[in-house]
Amino acid sequence: MPLPQPDDDLTSLVLRTDFGDDEAWDALRTALDAADEYTHATYVSDLRFAGVSVRTLLDEEAAADEDDRVIHLFLADPTAMEGPEHPLLAVDLADEPGRTFRVPARWFPDVSANLSIANMDFAEFADAADRSGTFRGFDGD
Repeated sequence: MPLPQPDDDLTSLVLRTDFGDDEAWDALRTALDAADEYTHATYVSDLRFAGVSVRTLLDEEAAADEDDRVIHLFLADPTAMEGPEHPLLAVDLADEPGRTFRVPARWFPDVSANLSIANMDFAEFADAADRSGTFRGFDGD
């Protein structure tokens, strides 16, 4: 089954994989929505993705028709749900399938917008991640 598609070309898919705490899911969405005045996320909360691995997502995308493929997505996994910064796991599904980095809610609009309009590549953000694998802006931001 193909992954859900974002609502429009200017939003990124945020896929819930942790279903242990509905209040944490609400807090994460609130943090993402509050990070910018524009909508940057298409939220998907579907139990079929509970605990899904990056490998499984890659396999689903490889089996999807080219027109149905998702280029990147963000996982609301246990780390994103529990952390005060709500660091989503960004996943590349196209250029370097399986490459990941974390992005706190504060930086999500910048990453989502630039990836959605193909202004920047996934690798540019992943390469700028700190030692923990978290993108916290570019030098001087």
